[in-house]
Amino acid sequence: MFELIPFGQLHRANSFDPFRELDEMSREFWGNRSALGFRTDVVDTGEAYELQAELPGFKKEELKLDVENDVLTISAERRFDKSEDGEGRSYIKRERVYGSFSRSFDVSGVNVDGISASYHDGVLSVTLPKKQETVPAKRSLEIQ
Repeated sequence: MFELIPFGQLHRANSFDPFRELDEMSREFWGNRSALGFRTDVVDTGEAYELQAELPGFKKEELKLDVENDVLTISAERRFDKSEDGEGRSYIKRERVYGSFSRSFDVSGVNVDGISASYHDGVLSVTLPKKQETVPAKRSLEIQ
């Protein structure tokens, strides 16, 4: 099997793997979490921006969207359930990440009251309608 070294042991293969070293440095620095938290695509549909965030394995109740001071923050929290462990069970490898994840986005050009969101098949879709540009009325001034 691939990389079936018991979880938590410091045994290493004889060959140097720079990618493994970078991964371990990243885990030490970020506390065993990804630097980004989750991947997100933003698409301009013309009348709105469509934000699509990959959040597989989360329940809708574990997701939270907040808008404050023209900043949209998407946060999610996955808790490690110790009841999954069971007695006498030891992990060979553990790659699933537990903890809090969040991303913030500037929504200054967005109609905040019209934001809507849906969550389906592990993808959070947020529709951010653009603000209508207000064209100032033309006005002539009289010179005195």
